[in-house]
Amino acid sequence: MRYDQLEHAIRAACQVSKDQELIIFGSQAVLGTYPEAPGDLRASIEIDIQPMNRPEAVDDIDGALGEFSMFHQMHGFYVHGVLLDAAALPTGWADRTVPISHPVGTRGGVGHCIEIHDLAASKLAAWREKDRVFVTTLLVEHLVVPLVLLERIGGLPTGADRDMLARWVEAVVADLG
Repeated sequence: MRYDQLEHAIRAACQVSKDQELIIFGSQAVLGTYPEAPGDLRASIEIDIQPMNRPEAVDDIDGALGEFSMFHQMHGFYVHGVLLDAAALPTGWADRTVPISHPVGTRGGVGHCIEIHDLAASKLAAWREKDRVFVTTLLVEHLVVPLVLLERIGGLPTGADRDMLARWVEAVVADLG
């Protein structure tokens, strides 16, 4: 995924959802903080988006821009319309989003990308292998600050095993030296 593709996704999702503000919370939210993130972090061809003011429009996005859609076939990436409650996010995440907006690139629409530490904590809460690899890459590349990440893990919802996640981060950081 490239930054210009993220802008294109924002533009298209705003048009389909009839909402000028979106929340971007999957792995490609990394582009909000790091537009030139390492390729391993930008490998996904999927952008997870929920319209901020019209969450009920996620199905419209998925139908028009989702996997196997004409949009996907034409552009080589797709927009997954999905409700934000599919992700576990730390307390206060909404105050830390990174807005992406451009008069031409997004046609004035705004994609609020989850901030990188909130994204890393959310990925760990999902506890999938690919998400642990993603967070390990963030740590190896020094794109997240371990102490800030630990703080954000502490702010995850109670259903997350925050102690286990914190121990995992500490172990990875220790292994990295």
